[in-house]
This record gives sequence, C-alpha cells and structure tokens, in this order.
Amino acid sequence: MIPPRRSDPAAATPAEAGPPGAASSETGPLEARRPRPLLERLGLAAIALVMGSLFAVVAIAGWSGGEPFLAVMGALGALMTLWAGGLTLFRR
Repeated sequence: MIPPRRSDPAAATPAEAGPPGAASSETGPLEARRPRPLLERLGLAAIALVMGSLFAVVAIAGWSGGEPFLAVMGALGALMTLWAGGLTLFRR
C-alpha cells in the first residue's frame, strides 16, 4: 500500500531547521574556501588526462568506423575533460 502524499512540503521538515543549505549550529560556522593542495590537483589532472585520452580513442574509433556522430561526441568529451583537468591544475 502506498502512503498518501503530503500536501505541504514544509510540514515534512522539522520546525527548528533553518533555510536549505545553511550550516547547523552543531557544526559551527563554515570555513573559508582553501585551494586544493598541489598533489591533489596533480592527481585530478592526471585522471582527467587518462579519461580525455580514452574519449579521444572513442573519437578516433568512431571516425574510422564511419560514425561521425560518435566521433564528434567523443572529441567533445575529450575536449571538455581536458579543459576541466587544466582548470583544476592551473586554478589560482
């Protein structure tokens, strides 16, 4: 048996809860954003390089197999992945 739906979504949340995304008083104030350590950025960029190269292989295989849509999608995936890896590595 399916329970009935609640008509008021605010009734589902506790009364003492704050606005969505707000830190609770138990955890204290949010810390300021810190940049990632260099080792972590290098690791994320290396993962992006591997994944980007796999997308490039898909693009090459798609083009050589006569599937231009697959080739374009693979090339765009490679470009976006390498872009994200570069932004992760060279972020200020």
